[in-house]
Amino acid sequence: TKAVNNISFSVEEGELVGFLGPNGAGKTTTLKMLSGIIFPTSGLVQVLGFDPVKRQSEYQKQFAIVMGQKNQLLRDLPAQESFLLHKAIYQIPDEEFKRNLDELIEVLDVADILDIPVRKLSLGQKMKCELIAALLHQPKVLFLDEPTIGLDVVAQKNIRDFIKKYNQQNKTTILITSHYMEDIQQLCKRVIIINLGGLIYD
Repeated sequence: TKAVNNISFSVEEGELVGFLGPNGAGKTTTLKMLSGIIFPTSGLVQVLGFDPVKRQSEYQKQFAIVMGQKNQLLRDLPAQESFLLHKAIYQIPDEEFKRNLDELIEVLDVADILDIPVRKLSLGQKMKCELIAALLHQPKVLFLDEPTIGLDVVAQKNIRDFIKKYNQQNKTTILITSHYMEDIQQLCKRVIIINLGGLIYD
């Protein structure tokens, strides 16, 4: 199976683009190629002028990927322990880390859950903490792979509102996949649709 077949598109700085298609269309594979997690067999991929395949630390410090079905937080530790790990990985200066963390905690209203082991949090609480971890280093590009999957309608709306506000305030370029049309309708002026590995609508 060709997971992704000759897809071509470009995204402008600050755009919030919906990346849609049925299960198995190639959405996650594309996001993984843009992140340098997997390598394309042919073609050219460029993000912020970097080739993700090279996995340069200069690039890795400028993007983040959040996958609704995969955790980057350590399950048995409180979220704030994972935040400190991210601080070390991304070499975020103390003042910048504190400023970014305090702001994200306030906007996402999670101050009361940071000491609780991640495995004890609800799905919505986990996703808020995943977003904080992804945004601590203030990436210029954010890949969101089904960030509202499995969440109740209130949690979905909270995550949506945050993504919209964050995009507007920080001009972060965001590519989001979702099977919930409400997410796309509320957030995206532009959608790219792929199916069977090919682009069918932009």
